[in-house]
Amino acid sequence: MLKNPRGLIEPVPIPLNLPAIEDEGLLARYPFLPQGRKYIREMLEKNGITVEDLIEASWLEDVRIKGRLRLVDSVIQKEGVVSLKNIDISTEAGRMTEALSFLHAMLVVCASFDDRLLSRWIEGEASRADRLLGIDSDNFIVISSSYLSNLSVEKGPDDSDEYWVPMVDFIELCPRISGNYWRLVNRPTKDGWVCLNAGAGESGRERASRLIKERIRESLQEICNDRMERMDDEFAAKFADPVERIVGLLSERVKEEMPMSAAIRDDWPPCFESAVSELTQGVNVNHVGRVFLAAFSRTVGFSREQTCDFFANAPDYNPDTTSYQVSQIYEREYTPHGCAALKTNARCPVSIGDDSLCDQEWMTHPLKYIRAKQRRRYVSSKKEDDFKEVLSPDNHEPSEANGK
Repeated sequence: MLKNPRGLIEPVPIPLNLPAIEDEGLLARYPFLPQGRKYIREMLEKNGITVEDLIEASWLEDVRIKGRLRLVDSVIQKEGVVSLKNIDISTEAGRMTEALSFLHAMLVVCASFDDRLLSRWIEGEASRADRLLGIDSDNFIVISSSYLSNLSVEKGPDDSDEYWVPMVDFIELCPRISGNYWRLVNRPTKDGWVCLNAGAGESGRERASRLIKERIRESLQEICNDRMERMDDEFAAKFADPVERIVGLLSERVKEEMPMSAAIRDDWPPCFESAVSELTQGVNVNHVGRVFLAAFSRTVGFSREQTCDFFANAPDYNPDTTSYQVSQIYEREYTPHGCAALKTNARCPVSIGDDSLCDQEWMTHPLKYIRAKQRRRYVSSKKEDDFKEVLSPDNHEPSEANGK
């Protein structure tokens, strides 16, 4: 175990020395590799690509399309990314599209500050890696060497390949995988090594890939946590449009309520809070205000029934009419009004100085507001958790002066 500068105990990374990978096609196909970060950074610098270019440059539209497909596959498909189709990475343009689509998807997920979206994307990417590795005999050893402390391949009694991994790796990763196969007592062991042989229709390599999947999942979580901690409001706001689209899609497809959905009222922007409060008090909110409330509710994950309830105290409330109109907004996927439209239609309750977040130059849409609130709450909770860990008795080792 090592200690970071804050004194918190962290696990030693495995492996300690990463293998060098010079094959650009391999780095593009597996952009989540630890070695891939330098590759992507150099690609951006070489082509003069900025974050703004990644978001709106017309010549990078293929990257954004591939990124959206990759993201949607990851978070929607029940078993993760089911399609293993890749573009032609034998060309520089193909490698750029493949690698930068991963970066674009990751930045969108991180900018959402949505725990459920993050976990589903990580699961999807890790599942994609699992399936690719299971059929990639040419590159399996070098990829596995980036995530396991060691690996040995031997021929089994039936002449099939058996993959042996150090027991330290197996013991750390196997508790996260269900099934009797992954219990240590059910695995052949020898001199500190654990055998992953074929079983249940899977080859030994596919079994080893499943173990590596857990390390990839862990690595992606750490990368995203780091990006989210360093991402400020202005940077996150640049991705407001793609974030809105993917969260809106999830709110329709996923039955469970999204964590960003208005479960935390403190995250609500003043315009939404005002519309809800006025309707609750029986105030006759104008047409723009009502459409905005319903569209915003849909985008952040409220059910239709919850949205209809907001209108229950309206002076002209009719349950059938309200249900029909709200359903139209949900089915046609209305986009909530931006700040300029709300101000023009007297639905912005904020004056300069009332809300420091609303005063920001980049604050042009209520969805940016709720994302910024989420980001600040995320950062605040991380700092609180770190502070508690520092104060934990487990992190205070006795000194030699007091007799250990």
